[in-house]
Amino acid sequence: MTDAYPELLDAIARIAEDAGRAILEVYDSDFAVESKADDSPITAADRRAHDVIRAGLERLPGGRPILSEEARTVPWDVRRQWKEYWLVDPLDGTKEFVQRNGQFTVNIALVRTGRPVLGVVHVPVLGVTYGGIVGHGAWKAAAAGAQHAIHVRLPGAGPVRVVGSRSHRGPDLDGYLERLGPHEMVPMGSSLKFCIVAEGEADVYPRLGPTSEWDTAAAEAVLVAAGGRVVASNGQPMAYNKGPDLLNPWFIASGGDPRDWTEYLP
Repeated sequence: MTDAYPELLDAIARIAEDAGRAILEVYDSDFAVESKADDSPITAADRRAHDVIRAGLERLPGGRPILSEEARTVPWDVRRQWKEYWLVDPLDGTKEFVQRNGQFTVNIALVRTGRPVLGVVHVPVLGVTYGGIVGHGAWKAAAAGAQHAIHVRLPGAGPVRVVGSRSHRGPDLDGYLERLGPHEMVPMGSSLKFCIVAEGEADVYPRLGPTSEWDTAAAEAVLVAAGGRVVASNGQPMAYNKGPDLLNPWFIASGGDPRDWTEYLP
């Protein structure tokens, strides 16, 4: 099965890039912003990207089921039977989209037996795509450019580079950073935070707040493929499709520094 993953990854990258073009059509217009039941924002771009991705995935062989942020109502009694499925966030970082800062992404992951094994993160405004297959490596490609391998950086001199959210910050993260000691902060939105670590531009991304499984799966696959790791606050790997609740625990994504990053948690 894994022998087919490189070809599958390229197909997923093309689907994500198609979704990115649909997003940009809305981004360049006078779009409206609505609210979901949880008061999070949604736009026509979220819906268009979802439709493009669903159609693209349904054309692929294998008939794998799809779980998307914009179609999240698959009952647990159905999902619990899934061994392999697509986990999608058609537009991660809608707040960044609304603020027009460009730091939003398209996320598509293949999850197998509770772990992301393949992922694509596309950045529409930059035309940049990240891809990774766990155990086989990760790459980055600019618009219409060749793929080049990326890897997490090893520990070096100077302060730790911490990547953090533009939209979510609170006292728990402030306390973590105080215990961590000297550091540089790299503000970034959406799943790009994982990718910054994956390509060696930061050391750690502590997320001490709520996220959902579709927010993290694709970028986790890229980071792990690049030599990094993601652990929950208990030090254990993140689990996907683990129950009716699709929320993640607090987690820490890190690069080549082997220290126990959970020791700075409250």
